[in-house]
Amino acid sequence: MPKIYFMDVTNRDGVQTAHLGLSKLEKTMVNMYLNDMGIFQSEFGFPTTRHESLYLQANLELAKMGILQPIRLGGWARATVTDIETAFEFVPDIRHLNLSISTSDQMINGKFQGKKTKNDIIQMMIDAVEAAKALGAESIGVNAEDASRTNIDFLIKFATAAKEHGADRLRYCDTLGYDNPFSIYKTIKALAENVDIAIEIHCHNDLGMAVANSVAGAKGAIDGGQDVYINTTINGFGERAGNADGLSTILAIAKSKDFAENYSSGSPIDLTKAWKLAKFASYAFGVPIPMNQPAVGANAFAHASGIHADGVLKDPENYELYDFTEIGRGEPELVETGREICSGQYSGISGFRHIMGQIAIHFENSEEAREILELVRYANVATQKPLIEDELLFIAKYPHIARKLLTLKPSK
Repeated sequence: MPKIYFMDVTNRDGVQTAHLGLSKLEKTMVNMYLNDMGIFQSEFGFPTTRHESLYLQANLELAKMGILQPIRLGGWARATVTDIETAFEFVPDIRHLNLSISTSDQMINGKFQGKKTKNDIIQMMIDAVEAAKALGAESIGVNAEDASRTNIDFLIKFATAAKEHGADRLRYCDTLGYDNPFSIYKTIKALAENVDIAIEIHCHNDLGMAVANSVAGAKGAIDGGQDVYINTTINGFGERAGNADGLSTILAIAKSKDFAENYSSGSPIDLTKAWKLAKFASYAFGVPIPMNQPAVGANAFAHASGIHADGVLKDPENYELYDFTEIGRGEPELVETGREICSGQYSGISGFRHIMGQIAIHFENSEEAREILELVRYANVATQKPLIEDELLFIAKYPHIARKLLTLKPSK
């Protein structure tokens, strides 16, 4: 039976959310948490963007060190030979790529203004795939942008050409959230049955159906005989109304009626890491988790109705589909209401030693402490908020990696 894999795109699509963003250190922490949770791949950024290059290189170094393992780190680029060459120039060790090009009549006519035909689109994709293979790519996903508004016959032709020239996956992009669970199931199943290629599902939430569409699309791919890779983001961040929320999608597959018995994940997911991941993303993006967010919202396990409270006290399964401990919730949270010493871009050595001592980090000498303090100061400049404990621990443990993450080299 084909399997389901999860590919988080927070560090690519999520950071494109208008008015929001993450520092390179925060993006790295996202990758660390995703790895701990068991997510198959993180689309960790744009290898053609100069300011991403040191961050991408640093994360690939963490992978070589065995720290970011077994998660795969994949980059996103346009399906052009120029972009592929630039990607390998800026990030020579990158090995996993998704190459994107528009496929719908609307996009071809609206974006290319009549300068490209459908045959041109296929040839551009082929050239990009072959260039990526020649430069050392080990896995390639080909993205059909606006696939949900693309004629199915052309999608099949596009996917077949991608497969024949070395692509490993076809990413079906519901770029505008246009699909519904019925339409996406039908289309994905047809693709899977007609082309021997794994399918990626990439759904946006413009009509509020991104999670439902992702689950239905996954079913279509597996029913059609292919592995499926579901694209999600943490807390549903993403352009416009966002992408499919990762935790909601995982829970829908694991807990919804009759699904897990027939469709299973290809790699184990540790749901107990979900709460920590959601909280960090909320803090880093500066966006509170909605109180009614599945599993991680403040009201997800709250009961006010007398009937509900009585029922859940007798047996939690009366009114809870899964236990809060499965998500990693249940530990009390301490909020300092008295004196607080926190990290900042103007922190001094005395206060910094105090902070690090509280998390059991002790320095051999003042020189080492000042070196780490300098990196923490730069990190605070980037994040514009106090660093959390895990970020401080990361900088203290991997200062040479942190230095790369905090270095920007504008082009001349």
